[in-house]
Amino acid sequence: MASTSTSETTHPVVFTTQTPYPLPSQKFMIPASWKRYQLSQLVNKALSLPKPIPFEFLVRGEILRGTLAEWCAEKGVGEEETLEIEYFESVMPPQRMSLLPHEDWVSSISCQLPGYFLTASYDGALRIFDYSQKLVQTIPAHAAPATSICVVPSSSAPLTTTPDSFLLASASHDLTARLTRVDLSSPEQPRAETLASLHLHTAPISSVAATSTHILTSSWDGFIGLWDTAIPENDEVPLDETVGEGQGRKKRRKVAGGEDGESAARPKRKAPAAVLKSHTARVSRVVFGRGADAKHAYSCGMDSTVRTWDVENGVCTSTITAANKPFLDLALTQSGNSALAASTDRTVCQYDLRVASSSATTPSVASLLHPATPSSVAVPPPVSSPSTAAEHQLVTGAYDGVVRLWDLRSTKGAVASFKAWDARESSGRKVLSVDWARGLVGVAGEGGVEVWKLGEGDR
Repeated sequence: MASTSTSETTHPVVFTTQTPYPLPSQKFMIPASWKRYQLSQLVNKALSLPKPIPFEFLVRGEILRGTLAEWCAEKGVGEEETLEIEYFESVMPPQRMSLLPHEDWVSSISCQLPGYFLTASYDGALRIFDYSQKLVQTIPAHAAPATSICVVPSSSAPLTTTPDSFLLASASHDLTARLTRVDLSSPEQPRAETLASLHLHTAPISSVAATSTHILTSSWDGFIGLWDTAIPENDEVPLDETVGEGQGRKKRRKVAGGEDGESAARPKRKAPAAVLKSHTARVSRVVFGRGADAKHAYSCGMDSTVRTWDVENGVCTSTITAANKPFLDLALTQSGNSALAASTDRTVCQYDLRVASSSATTPSVASLLHPATPSSVAVPPPVSSPSTAAEHQLVTGAYDGVVRLWDLRSTKGAVASFKAWDARESSGRKVLSVDWARGLVGVAGEGGVEVWKLGEGDR
């Protein structure tokens, strides 16, 4: 048994870790007055690490935020009871890296394309910025506010390097989603061409998601559209076809942007491969499953449900029902086994997608309380050698303008937080979208776009 002090009250502790820095399996007598900093010093000293590594400490599912004595007093743990404490690498404090100027609100941001940030704005335009903050291209893709943007992955070129040419999918209040080919092979003359418009919905489209072969759209009309990524040679939806009521027809004519004589110049009109019907109110977000689970999709909506879909057969296979929780956004954990759903009741709840519930309402695994409505959730994409910390982490953006980092192993409070646009006149404006990749968090909303450094650079 290792003792660290003989002059004050101590507590028996056994340390565990999933990091590459394990301590010998033995019991330590730790001063009860110690906090995270002293424990981190102990681990570093015991391991003789050449470069100090800051660690966080997890005691029975809670990150230690005070002294051991305070934790034991709160939980009613006696001095003789051995505590098992897990440690993991700390996340460095968030750092503001850059500001990407926009004249209008920004509803969506993507950090998934290496070297670039993609945004969708209320002025209907899609924008591409490089890491030096240079505006590479502005694409006037939509006739109404754009709501969502993503890269359509190429089966031959995964998103680990930036291809010279790539396909973007975007969604809008103009009732369409669009497929736009971007060519950056000539940095001085970037080119973009909208190749197809996707026609199904009779209300604004809230989100778009993509794999290399298929696209999903979710809409306020309660439907989810499934599409392939092929660009048709001819229109699959006639220009004059009425889908829904007359208002939808009128808007479709406006979006098409031309008469029949201009059909060669305008995007081809695609019809859906399938329509997924089960939600009873607006659908807020739809995502594909991770990796091999891409044959499934997951959606959330204002009907307080999270639904699982068999994409190939177009059927809802499972429904998670919450009590009075209209959902605004959805993300999957790195494992893909849990859904993280943001709700208007100021919570982000974790639901186990593997558990079938026969009850009227499905209990959540964890609930992250926010002081304002959380509008968006993001999880860093899995990497070949994942960090054990990243597996449990997520960021949320909220209507109070604050972005928060959470660890699902300790849900009592956020691990870290920062206020977007804090130093500008737009301070206090809502965050509408967040994304996280390669240690960079993109924050979009009513104040424009900011990029923050958070976590390790390889995530």
